[in-house]
Amino acid sequence: MTLPFTTPAEVREHLLQRREIALLDVREEDPFAQAHPLFAANLPFGRIELDAFWRIPRRDTPVVVYDNGEGLAGPAAARLQALGYTRVSLLQGGLQGWREAGGEIFIDVNVPSKAFGELVEAQRHTPSLPAPEVQALLANGADVVVLDARRFDEYQTMNIPGSTSVPGAELVLRARALAPDPATRIIVNCAGRTRSIIGTQSLVNAGIPNPVAALRNGTIGWTLAGLTLENGANRRAPAGVPAEQHAQARQSARAVADRAGVQRAGLADLVAWQHESDRTTYRFDVRTPEEYAAGHLPGFRSAPGGQLVQETDVSAPVRGARLVLVDDDGVRADMTASWLAQMGWDVWVLDGAAPGDFTETGAAPLALPAPTQPVAHIAPQALADALAHEPAGSVAVIDLAPSAQHVRRHIPGAWFALRSQLAQAVARIPRARRYVLTCDSGLLSPFAAAELAQATEGATVQVLDGGNAAWFAAGLPAEAGEQRLASPRIDRYRRPYEGTDNPREAMQGYLDWEFGLVEQLGRDGTHGFRVI
Repeated sequence: MTLPFTTPAEVREHLLQRREIALLDVREEDPFAQAHPLFAANLPFGRIELDAFWRIPRRDTPVVVYDNGEGLAGPAAARLQALGYTRVSLLQGGLQGWREAGGEIFIDVNVPSKAFGELVEAQRHTPSLPAPEVQALLANGADVVVLDARRFDEYQTMNIPGSTSVPGAELVLRARALAPDPATRIIVNCAGRTRSIIGTQSLVNAGIPNPVAALRNGTIGWTLAGLTLENGANRRAPAGVPAEQHAQARQSARAVADRAGVQRAGLADLVAWQHESDRTTYRFDVRTPEEYAAGHLPGFRSAPGGQLVQETDVSAPVRGARLVLVDDDGVRADMTASWLAQMGWDVWVLDGAAPGDFTETGAAPLALPAPTQPVAHIAPQALADALAHEPAGSVAVIDLAPSAQHVRRHIPGAWFALRSQLAQAVARIPRARRYVLTCDSGLLSPFAAAELAQATEGATVQVLDGGNAAWFAAGLPAEAGEQRLASPRIDRYRRPYEGTDNPREAMQGYLDWEFGLVEQLGRDGTHGFRVI
């Protein structure tokens, strides 16, 4: 089937008119992070079956697919069509065509959110303090609290000494309890800049009486100043919020949401929207993952508010879609929605949900298509027996797990491969009589079995039941390291603000890039951001 083309000008018109469109970059994350349009969403070719249905829930959404000449866009578009997407096209000229049409090129990931954060600081002059000044306040015993606005797992990796984990959407709800004296200074930090800025400005917008400032440049700024970070901290805000402080937070959050133009929805609206054939509606529960797992509304996905603002391109790749947010406290959904509205989203907060409506527990069910061809399976113990007793080299295990997970722990002897480069990977692996595909959860491998059979010219191909998780749960041996990489580790872009071992030049370069985002937004002209 011949695939239609969409021009860069047509994509731009969709964005300017706020008509729904999903502009998909189907390369791996690292090449995506090196160059892409502002509102492109990364959906790697190898994960389409796992992620397409939840990320692009309406099958007749206009979907435009591109690569940078790697030959992935055509097969990815065909795969989306096979999954039932009816309005799939290729970006004319791919990434190079976007460039040649005068389209602005951005680097890094989660760029819409990061660029918006820089615009907020530029227009609102969000207060901030440099790392040495914050360190001096802490060293001198000043009346100050440091609140880390990142996810808890990021906080545990490295944090400002003495800080407390309060992910972004929790700040307005919990700040008064953590700093009940209005004279207490509140410092908000993240790893770089965006969540520090948004978190600090959230407290300012909500009228917190305390003096508030962002830690300028986050943990990167702290490190570049020669200061030491703490590792493995476990300080979290108390779960409960005193009634009076909760009421204050709820009132101020609603006022901010109203000022931002957030709309209100009821349960009847949700029912009506479910039957719309021409509109995408994302439904997000912005509470913590633990609260979501304990009980949530049917059909809502977990998207903690701070991360939803930070990663809109991941959670909602259909630009122009409707977003509906819910919480059970009247604070977190309003504050999260206030930012999404400023970022140009059609965002609604669900009112009227009673505790008895939060009936589903655990993780959201993952809707997956069925593999197109029959798949042969093998149990973990049977694979262990084969590796132990069959002639050496007769069984090759190919691991499609994320490269970081593979390097950390994998089945002994397994080769790492990218599904998007499976044929090239097979050419690097010694010929075997039998090939066993595995991955982290066992969900991805079945979709790649037919491709592996083709690449190995009819050799026996099996899929490990339950993947690596089932292997390790059975107490079978593990191995670590990079000794058998049949594909390059380009599935994960190494963020300059992650971890504690990044080169200083990379950290400084990242900050310099963020400072330039406002100018890039101006040149791009499609963002539709509005800062209140």
